[in-house]
Amino acid sequence: MRVLGVDPGTALCGYGVVDMEGNRLRVVDYGHVATHKSTPPAERLLQVYEGVAAIIDRYRPEVLAVEELFMGRNVTTAISVGQARGVVLLAGAQRGLEMAEYTPGQVKQAVAGYGKAEKAQVQQMVKVLLGLAEVPRPDDTADALAVACCCLQSIEVERRLKRLQEADREGRPPAGRMAR
Repeated sequence: MRVLGVDPGTALCGYGVVDMEGNRLRVVDYGHVATHKSTPPAERLLQVYEGVAAIIDRYRPEVLAVEELFMGRNVTTAISVGQARGVVLLAGAQRGLEMAEYTPGQVKQAVAGYGKAEKAQVQQMVKVLLGLAEVPRPDDTADALAVACCCLQSIEVERRLKRLQEADREGRPPAGRMAR
């Protein structure tokens, strides 16, 4: 399964394309779509949209995973990020992708094992999980990879849960476990 993780923003929109092969994560590509601050807002959103659309068209992910908006103290930044999220979701919806959204706490929990982990801890775990030589830069790119990893891990947990529920309904022991 292939997931495109996105950390939306209008200045930098990080992305990470990650595959799940068996139970291993493999990075396909990562980077960011950058816009210049002197560019009018509508054009910046168009650039983010076109950049993400091109990534989707190139890598053909099955799922688009996006970090949910975190409302901090800076309302202007939150509005800008919300607009970027909108064009990212639009690009995915137009291409018929399955969508997944995760809170920052869910991403931290999935990647670092602690929902309040520091950014540096999450970035180190992204490096380890994906077998990278160094932490991806800028931060938006590492965050996007973390979102993709979170999504793939969540999908795997959901699949296992579904198998357990099916086995329970059928009155048989779950695959991979010994009957008592």
